[in-house]
Amino acid sequence: MARGFLMIDIKGKELTSADKKILCEPNVGGVILFSRNYESLKQITELVDEIRELKSPSLLIAVDHEGGRVQRFHDGFTLIPPMRQIGRIYDIKKDEALDLSRKIGWLIGSELRSIGIDLSFSPCVDLDWGLSSVIGDRSFHQNKFVVESLSYEYSKGMLSSGMSPVAKHFPGHGAVTTDSHLDLPIDRRDFSALLDDIYPYECLARKRVMPAVMMSHVIFSEADNYPASISNYWIKDHLRKQINYNGVVFCDDLTMKALDKYGGSSKCAMKALKAGCDMLLVCNDRENAKKIIHSTKNYNNYTSMARLASIVGKKSYTNDELVRSEKWIEARSSLEKLNLNPEFELEI
Repeated sequence: MARGFLMIDIKGKELTSADKKILCEPNVGGVILFSRNYESLKQITELVDEIRELKSPSLLIAVDHEGGRVQRFHDGFTLIPPMRQIGRIYDIKKDEALDLSRKIGWLIGSELRSIGIDLSFSPCVDLDWGLSSVIGDRSFHQNKFVVESLSYEYSKGMLSSGMSPVAKHFPGHGAVTTDSHLDLPIDRRDFSALLDDIYPYECLARKRVMPAVMMSHVIFSEADNYPASISNYWIKDHLRKQINYNGVVFCDDLTMKALDKYGGSSKCAMKALKAGCDMLLVCNDRENAKKIIHSTKNYNNYTSMARLASIVGKKSYTNDELVRSEKWIEARSSLEKLNLNPEFELEI
């Protein structure tokens, strides 16, 4: 059976019969986990194992685990600082910040891989223009060169753990005040100004450390009239042709309010697929997920299936092996020297 192109959520800390039924739909290819799905290392490991046994090839299992206010699992996991903190260290001690960023990428990837999770939707490569509250301290820095350098080290660290990084939110979410969870952001800057936001993605793609990318639900009015997540221009023309990018393209959550004016999530699902997205997220709305599953049941894209197969998690430590390793102990020690104080967890 081929891997599907929809990634959906589940209700709680164990699979219900309704969860199992919907996850076994042919066009469902992944699961995204949230804080509500986590109780302990033992529980989450058993849940991941149960999800894996549902299908062959197994479902991709992902989580938003960036650090700071976007870290879904806490007890049993290293507390990761917001990336802005690493950017501030860079301004004072460049080499120390680069080393920390690489260790953070490795730590996040290693800890998640040790319980069987394939992907963390990170790093956040958006520039911090001081405008977007939903991005804010999730960004490394305002300077495109600093963001590129730190996200490159982070991505190298994550790749070395056996996990594929997912750079987000292309081509940028940091220069709009509107939260796309709640409304449709429009970035009206000249196209030349957007090149700063795009720069880190171009570099990561060229250096082959960006196996996956997530699109933003933002309109860039000087380039196109559609949000980037359903835009032929941004995906097929800019990403695929201009940047020559051949990795996985994720569409951010289709149930976010930013897409409401484009005909609802079912119509937007087909728009995103036709624009070139390989996998679509549908979160926290089971009825909408069912509608999208039904409306896309006849869609197939074998190129996307091959791309998705390439980002499945690679061999990793068990959790017991990981916490006894010198590399993990040393990386944790480096982070413990920082003052970690995440604000809140973004659950939407």
